[in-house]
Amino acid sequence: MRPNRSVLRLATAQALAGANSTVVYATGAIIGHLLAPSPALATLPISVFVVGMALATLPVGAIARRHGRMTALMTGNVCGVLVGLLASAAIVIGSFALFCFAMLFGGAYQAVVMTFRFAATECVAPEARARALSTVLAGGIVAGVLGPELVNATMNRWPPHVYAVTYLASAAVAVLSAAVLRGVRFEFQPPAALRATGRSMAEIVQQPRFLVAILCGIVSYMMMNFIMTAAPLAMALCGISRLDSNRGIELHVIAMYAPSFVTGRLLVRFGPKPIVLVGLALTALSAVVAASGLTVGHFWLTLVLLGLGWNFGWLGASALVLTCHSPNEATRVQSINDFAVFGSMTVGSFLSGGLLSMFGWNTVAALILGPVAIAAAALLWLRASPAASAQRA
Repeated sequence: MRPNRSVLRLATAQALAGANSTVVYATGAIIGHLLAPSPALATLPISVFVVGMALATLPVGAIARRHGRMTALMTGNVCGVLVGLLASAAIVIGSFALFCFAMLFGGAYQAVVMTFRFAATECVAPEARARALSTVLAGGIVAGVLGPELVNATMNRWPPHVYAVTYLASAAVAVLSAAVLRGVRFEFQPPAALRATGRSMAEIVQQPRFLVAILCGIVSYMMMNFIMTAAPLAMALCGISRLDSNRGIELHVIAMYAPSFVTGRLLVRFGPKPIVLVGLALTALSAVVAASGLTVGHFWLTLVLLGLGWNFGWLGASALVLTCHSPNEATRVQSINDFAVFGSMTVGSFLSGGLLSMFGWNTVAALILGPVAIAAAALLWLRASPAASAQRA
């Protein structure tokens, strides 16, 4: 079955808009080091970016519920333009505070971008939702390449102000993404009157299936972010070159998104629970590899396994969320899920660097095994409990 045009447009927009977050992760700590009053605050902009993601998820869901998906998507692109303009201005005037403020809009933009996967499910019939979800996420492969190339091509275009043009270019990319999104048609989006109905938030979060889906999403995303944030610094402490470190992150990003071309088919064939279990197993395996050596090969294999684990775990958990709501409850349930996931990421973002400095790489890697085991146990309990597993919206 070929993806429809709206799904392909969302995948294209994912590639463009996803490049903006790649720009932030590639430059945020560097610019923070240049502008911050203390070296200890160098990574604060990235942490603020993650906080912006968490803070924006519920408002984005409310906008989509009251005014429709397109309004929410366009609001995100406005945030994408603002982060580019404000960050560029901050670099020019040398304001660390303004740069951090800009990152709040960057996080809000990323929160909207992460809803593209759910938006795609409102463009297709129910039986095609899993494949549409994975097709959109596949656009991240292009984002992983486009973002670094955008940085390389623009970072020195205005010599007195390194990266100022980079953020102006990212604002232009947000405008281009908005133009692509204008052609998306949400043929299966419930009408506004119906979107206002449905169960209360308390009823929704009491579903065992939904709680397990949230837990698996949190573990899959938070543990990936936890290790990915610490890995470049760990490689530097081990004397590994910046070039090899950057190549490891590039392999990681490719591994995160490349399986999306087949994950959708696997979700249709096997259902979300086995796919999540595979993702959790791959994440655990990445921790084992990380603790087994400190060579370039060990770091690269760790990052590749981590990316693969995120893809299976995150997509599987997202597909499980789709089984927890009726169409009129979609935006509410999805925003609650993303709020929980992105909120947990703030913890990992703030802790990973400090834990690495205090306890070392092996300890950081080992810390992900506990949460992975808990998520796997919860998922196995859900599969073994007919009453909990059968509960649906």
